[in-house]
Amino acid sequence: MNGQAAAVPTLTGRVAIVTGGSSGIGRAIAESLSAAQARVVIAARTIDRLEEAAAAISERTGQSVDAIACDTRDQGSIDRLVETVLDRHGRIDILINCAANPSGLTGDIDMLDGEALLRDLDTKVVGYARCIRAVSGTMKRQGWGRIVNIGGFTGRTSETLSGLRNAAVSHLTKTVSDQLGPHGIAVNALHPGIVRTPHLEELFADQARSQSRTVSQVEAEFVKDTPARRLLEPEEIGRTALFLAAEMGTGITGQSIAVDGGYSRGIYL
Repeated sequence: MNGQAAAVPTLTGRVAIVTGGSSGIGRAIAESLSAAQARVVIAARTIDRLEEAAAAISERTGQSVDAIACDTRDQGSIDRLVETVLDRHGRIDILINCAANPSGLTGDIDMLDGEALLRDLDTKVVGYARCIRAVSGTMKRQGWGRIVNIGGFTGRTSETLSGLRNAAVSHLTKTVSDQLGPHGIAVNALHPGIVRTPHLEELFADQARSQSRTVSQVEAEFVKDTPARRLLEPEEIGRTALFLAAEMGTGITGQSIAVDGGYSRGIYL
C-alpha cells in the first residue's frame, strides 16, 4: 500500500432503497450505505420494526434514514414506494433487493410443498424483478444505477429445494445486467454464507433441541466446515454491497459473488 490509507467508498448525494432493511443482512447493508453518506430508505412490510431500525441506523451513522412500508409481492405497493422516494429525494441511485422470508422447504422431493415453493419464488425472485422494474426507468434517465440482489449459498448446492430461488436470483441478475448495462446500470448478486443473524440463531436453537445437543455444538459443526473457521457477520455482507454500490465497483456487473468464508466448494469460471 506504500503507506497510503485504503480508499473508503463514499455515496454522498446517492439515494438508496434497501428492501428487507428492518433486520439481519438488509439492516446491515442499510447501515453500511448510510455510513458512506447515502440517503437511505429501508422498506419492509412491518412499519414498527422499520421505524425502530431506521432510528437505530440513524443514531449510529448520523444520517437521516427513511422507513417506508412496502410489500414486494405487490407491484402497486412497490410503485408507491418508488414514487414516494422520488417525491422526497428526486432520484434513486441504488437498489438493494433483500426482502425474503426464511424458506421452510426441505431437500426431499417427496415432501414437496408446492405452495411454499411458489411463495418463495414470488417473494424473493419475482419480488426482486418487480423492484428492478420499478426503479429501472429513473436509473435509465439518470444514466447511472447500482442494483444488488441478495441470494444465498444454497443456490450453489443441491442440499435443499429452497436453493432454487437463489439460483433463479443469479439468472435474473445476469439477464437484467445485459439489458441495463448500456444505460450505466450495474447489476450483481451476493450469495451470503452462514451469517450470524436472528434467523440463524433460531435455526441453531431448533437443531440443538431436535438433536439433543447444545447450540455451541451445532455452531461448531458449521464453523468446522468453513475454511475461514468462523461464522460471518452481517456487516461483512454490508461492506461488500457497499463496494458494489460505489464508484469503485463500476467494472463489475452481471456477477454472482459468494461472501461465505469459503463455505461453498464449487469452482465457477
